[in-house]
Amino acid sequence: MFQHVVTTARELRELVGDPNERAVQKDLGRLDEHARAFVARSSFLLLATAGASGRCDVSPKGDAPGFVRVLDDRHLAIPDRPGNKRLDGMTNLLENPHVGLIFLVPGKEDTLRVNGRAWIVRDETLLASLEAMGRRPQLAIGVEVEECYLHCPKAFRRSRLWEPDTWTDVRELPSMARVRWAQQPVPGRTLEEYERESEEGLRRTMY
Repeated sequence: MFQHVVTTARELRELVGDPNERAVQKDLGRLDEHARAFVARSSFLLLATAGASGRCDVSPKGDAPGFVRVLDDRHLAIPDRPGNKRLDGMTNLLENPHVGLIFLVPGKEDTLRVNGRAWIVRDETLLASLEAMGRRPQLAIGVEVEECYLHCPKAFRRSRLWEPDTWTDVRELPSMARVRWAQQPVPGRTLEEYERESEEGLRRTMY
């Protein structure tokens, strides 16, 4: 399928070059005051994991700004809100604790990147501090920070992600319920019934 594949780090560096000194030094390896402020205002993050076999997963996590709790300059906790129970990322963590996080703040072009080691935790005091809408999460993901730095805004400027005049009309895309119906219809349900029930179920299980 693909030709002219890069196969060595040397070849990659010959093509792209080396990072400048400031790009290397920006990784502090801890959550300083600026990283803490970013996390406190972030309502959305992407969590990347990989299993022992190399199988990868990227899971979105979101809630009100500050839903991720900074515990100290090397540790943070992410509540596990109700989802589809596939547990792809969680299963990966049981096999390989290394994680990569990208924190986003809506409207801000910079992102915060955090890499480190993670565990699935059940500490009652911690879970109580992560309560939302009167509901305590069953689990949380505790992360020990190994790398931490702000990432440049070039991808956001190229994509114009936060500029509403560039956004596509989402009505051009079917809802997830309609996609699932096309892929696997539910016997005894009309499309409209299935779409309505899916939306009602989503509202019931937000927390």
